[in-house]
Amino acid sequence: MTNSSLFLVVFITALSLVGAALLVARLVSPRSMNPHKGEPYECGIPTRGNTWMQYNVGYYLFAILYLVFDVETVLLFPWATIMRDLGAQGLVSVSFFLVVLALGLAYAWKKTALVWK
Repeated sequence: MTNSSLFLVVFITALSLVGAALLVARLVSPRSMNPHKGEPYECGIPTRGNTWMQYNVGYYLFAILYLVFDVETVLLFPWATIMRDLGAQGLVSVSFFLVVLALGLAYAWKKTALVWK
């Protein structure tokens, strides 16, 4: 069996299994159209007021800053485990990485992105 025919068999099998799963789910799933299904749900408490409201951009900015510094921590752990093997070049590259992140933090601080209003 050649690679192309094996790929074709796997592709057709995958398509048929996915199609069968979707068909079974459609046939077996319960269907009840209730007006309460379209309402927003929050911890079992009915919502008050308008449920489609805009959030302050500060929430998103804070989340993005958290992700940036969380990724920094994740990237520093592997570097710390092989620090001695990398030598001076590894130290220079991680120092550059930390300087760029510190500049980003200073910029966010200057723009008052870390002040919760």
